[in-house]
Amino acid sequence: MQPPRRHGTIERPGCNVFYEVVGQGPAVIFAHGLGGNHMSWFQQVVHFADRYTCIAIAHRGFAPSSPIVGGPNPADYAGDLAALVEHLNLTDMRIVAQSMGGWSTVEYALTKPAGLKAIVLAGTTGTIDPLQIEDPERTRIAQWLQTDFANVPKLFERGIHPAAGERMAREQPAMHLLYRQIDDQNAALDKQAIGARCFALRTRKPEELRAVACPILFISGDEDVVIPPFAADAIARVVPGSRVAHIKDAGHSAYFERPQRFNEIVDKFFKGVGA
Repeated sequence: MQPPRRHGTIERPGCNVFYEVVGQGPAVIFAHGLGGNHMSWFQQVVHFADRYTCIAIAHRGFAPSSPIVGGPNPADYAGDLAALVEHLNLTDMRIVAQSMGGWSTVEYALTKPAGLKAIVLAGTTGTIDPLQIEDPERTRIAQWLQTDFANVPKLFERGIHPAAGERMAREQPAMHLLYRQIDDQNAALDKQAIGARCFALRTRKPEELRAVACPILFISGDEDVVIPPFAADAIARVVPGSRVAHIKDAGHSAYFERPQRFNEIVDKFFKGVGA
């Protein structure tokens, strides 16, 4: 028997925000990255829906949420997340965020909402600025920018989505195609402009994450060319109660590329912190 499934929208200033609910039990909210939408999490929803109510959102401006002229402002994401929690009357929840979803999650978690049991930041530091991390990781950023990050335009030229990664394209061509097809749902959006808005908001010091009132797990793909995977280690070192898991042979979207390992890590984390 399939778990119960429904979807809906919440009205927000200037737009409607779409969400899908699958399963039953304590809530897990999934917040997608720049190249995705609620569909991105299908491998996690199927895994967790027998024990949790899985709520996958489409950020404002990302279909099937309503379009926004000029594209969305990521500064509005946390407010949308809070509105969703209120709309669904969630009192026991955890959030799994990837890349751009980290902007929503970090800012929301910093408000110390009641009922937030844990957050997972996958391939993201959210609004925490990696350039403000401490050594030894800080000294590695310049080289990473010149090698890994600098390779992003070349991947696009070869028809490879950088957030999926070269390894996924080579080893899992069907999954890489699906990743691009999901991304195509929002082909009309100026992703470069949205990314620039995200980076402009990435100003917080790592120590500010100490204000989050729940356990934090970072998950990094060691071949990430979008966010430096070692930044999570430096941030976790100065934030008590946080931890880091690395997935080798995975790029920026480890949740999509290595779903079994990703899900196992999240499962273990939730159980370990009583979430």
